[in-house]
Amino acid sequence: MMRASPLVDAQGRSLRDLRVSLTDRCNCRCLYCLPETEAAQDYSGGSGVHRPGPAPLGRHRTARSALQARGPRSHLSFEEIERVARIAAGLGVRKLRLTGGEPLLRRGVEKLVTRLARLPGLADLAMTTNGLLFASQARALRGAGLRRVSFSLDSLDRDTFRKITGRDGLNDVLRSIELAQRLGFQPVKINAVIIRDLNDHEITSLAAFARDHTLSVRFIEFMPLDAARAWRRERVVTGSEILQRLRAAFDLRPVAPGNPSATARRWTFAEGRGEIGIIAPVSEPFCDHCQRLRLTADGRIRTCLFSVIEHDLRPLLRNGASDNAIAEWLCGVVSQKEPRHHIGEAGFVPPPRSMSCIGG
Repeated sequence: MMRASPLVDAQGRSLRDLRVSLTDRCNCRCLYCLPETEAAQDYSGGSGVHRPGPAPLGRHRTARSALQARGPRSHLSFEEIERVARIAAGLGVRKLRLTGGEPLLRRGVEKLVTRLARLPGLADLAMTTNGLLFASQARALRGAGLRRVSFSLDSLDRDTFRKITGRDGLNDVLRSIELAQRLGFQPVKINAVIIRDLNDHEITSLAAFARDHTLSVRFIEFMPLDAARAWRRERVVTGSEILQRLRAAFDLRPVAPGNPSATARRWTFAEGRGEIGIIAPVSEPFCDHCQRLRLTADGRIRTCLFSVIEHDLRPLLRNGASDNAIAEWLCGVVSQKEPRHHIGEAGFVPPPRSMSCIGG
């Protein structure tokens, strides 16, 4: 029988949350991840001027070409993902989130969801998606056992949405959110990365959208995880500034944290509908109580979102290692989890891969 040791790092943090990237491919080109729009070029140059419409496909192809150069065997199979999740659950992981890239670009995701939903020990199975393909797969995912879903939605304005994502897909995302609510996914969350002079003027409108539609919106600080290395500290709208703007527009009631490892500070509206959360890893790091572990689509374990080191699990999975051996290996990797990230400090080195390759 596999050993049931917990995944505890050198700082005494028990890792309970595993994020699994199903693919590093994406059908969006968000400027904070895989930019290819002219707006992203203007943004990275710091001009603050945004030309309308996406640039032709093919601009900024360096990151995308690197992704497509790898063969399909570089990605873990569903069987391999299920095995890792099962072993991790045996070591104390209780929450599992499917991410990407865009996870719904992986064919047959509902089959994997069915397998994962049956694993003993897992208390929560969720997905993060950009929503462009969700409507066509929503019922199958719900039937397979997916219970929670988060959508990326950085703007409610069609032109701004297109500038950020490189795609004219706002209406598709809005339809997906509405469908998720009708099908009983609970809660339905939207994630909004806020960037100064691009979409920060929509902070209050995004919050009002969450209130009016009984959604949870998570405002996320802009992080240095883009393939074009366009991140600038002056473009970060801090969590405290976001909260200040929201409190000026709404009567907010703080929500006591139910989980000490939660990344978001939360508030509800006085009207009793909807919720906001602020995730501020740049200005208010929550490293001290981080419980997350990440598995990339190509089988590498990352102990921090900003790790510059990855631990390759594929050889063990494909060369006959036992479950016990993999469990021991995972415990050893977790023991090396970084105490904290170093964003904003002298000598900070961003991770070599963008968010689409790391997994959200």
